Amino acid sequence: MRLFVKLFLCSVFTLLIFQSCEDMDDKPVPSELEVKDFIWKGLNLYYLWQADQPKLADDLFATQRDLNSFLEGYETPEALFADLKVAPSVDRFSVMFSDYRVLENALQGGFKTNGIEFSLRYKDDTQTDIFGYVRYILPNTSASNQGVTRGMIFYAINNIPMTTSNESLWRAALGQDSYTLQFADYDGGNITPNGISINLIKAQYNENPVYLTNVIEVDDKRIGYLMYNGFFSNYETQLNQAFAQLKAANVTHLVLDLRYNSGGSVDTATRLASMITGQFTGQVFARQVWNQKVMNFFNQQNPEQLINRFTNSIGNGNTINSLNLNKVYVLTTGITASASELIINSLKPYIDVVQIGTITTGKNDGSITLYDSPTFGSNNRNPNHRYAMQPLVLKIADRDGDGEYQNGIEPIPSLIQFEDVANLGVLGDQNEPYLNTAINDILANGRVGNRYIESIDLQVENSKSMRKLSDEMYIEKVPEGLFQILQ
Repeated sequence: MRLFVKLFLCSVFTLLIFQSCEDMDDKPVPSELEVKDFIWKGLNLYYLWQADQPKLADDLFATQRDLNSFLEGYETPEALFADLKVAPSVDRFSVMFSDYRVLENALQGGFKTNGIEFSLRYKDDTQTDIFGYVRYILPNTSASNQGVTRGMIFYAINNIPMTTSNESLWRAALGQDSYTLQFADYDGGNITPNGISINLIKAQYNENPVYLTNVIEVDDKRIGYLMYNGFFSNYETQLNQAFAQLKAANVTHLVLDLRYNSGGSVDTATRLASMITGQFTGQVFARQVWNQKVMNFFNQQNPEQLINRFTNSIGNGNTINSLNLNKVYVLTTGITASASELIINSLKPYIDVVQIGTITTGKNDGSITLYDSPTFGSNNRNPNHRYAMQPLVLKIADRDGDGEYQNGIEPIPSLIQFEDVANLGVLGDQNEPYLNTAINDILANGRVGNRYIESIDLQVENSKSMRKLSDEMYIEKVPEGLFQILQ
């Protein structure tokens, strides 16, 4: 007899064809197993690869007693969660938190930082020496207050040189709340210490992802530029205001800079797509594909919940400031992920999307926050603990069902471009290399500027990938309706 049904189904759900739940309470869940019980049942229902994980099979346990015995075999909730996930090569992103407050904060751009967003890179093909370069600085932080700027190079942390041989030491230093960076000059690939050391202190921070908005006038073109660094629903008003600014300026073109945007809310991505366009309200922007159990339910009961449609309002109900464009330029790097890739992939059936930069991360699956509650939603949570999960539960496709970009989305060869450490440029300036390439293409003058190309093998890591939940694409609420019949 299948445990999932025995626990939740007292009424008949014909698509799942399970037995009644009258005999499922042969043994209640002991208090010490509450967290583990929540983990197994949440993943059994929602996990994208539930059918591929034998330990999550619906008919694995005949009774709650059997499940309890299974759960007792795991020392910690973390050990159970890790064992129930499929191979890391398939599931790279499902995570769990012992305190859902930390999780909720992170999903809305809250984290501890000193203000430096950086990338780490090998000095050369020997892949021995590593250095970091500053990509951008968050305002009102330790770094901004001490004059750290885009393009600065650091080669050591707490006087520990960044080499592969002592990687554990300098990585540990980066994880501290306070550390000192030793800076250097970069000349033709040479790293020369310049005697500058800056001590940086981390503090809790909430990032406004609308980093920079401006309008560039070249010839008869009015080019809007927006650097947007995270799909956080709490900042949709600011995003809409940025589009109001661009709309008031009567921009004829838009360059959307997602090079440092590693993802966020599917709903917010849908609204951003609606701001860029505006002429497709009500049409399908994206389609969600869940595990077969969830798909069966929604296809039978409410297939509309599997669709994200272009809209004319943001989350608080305010009207969207749309540009009604038929073309958009998108700047990308290897950091560009999840909801950013959703924008690129799902706009393509409607308008011309010109991608400039490097191949993206390749994350076409999304997650949801599951709590220990009767519906796995945030209401009526178990007061005995604060555990919550953020498992992958769905894949995202465009209106035509095309969503196989797990290996990344790549520009056409003539528009592939890497950031040049020796010439990062000023963000938002028309001479900044990435933006300059877009402007030249807009002007259609046959010149794309000096595109810098390097081996992707020189890239090591970046500050965002070092943070938990850095590459999330997520649905903000547990889908409605599923538990109305699971009482």
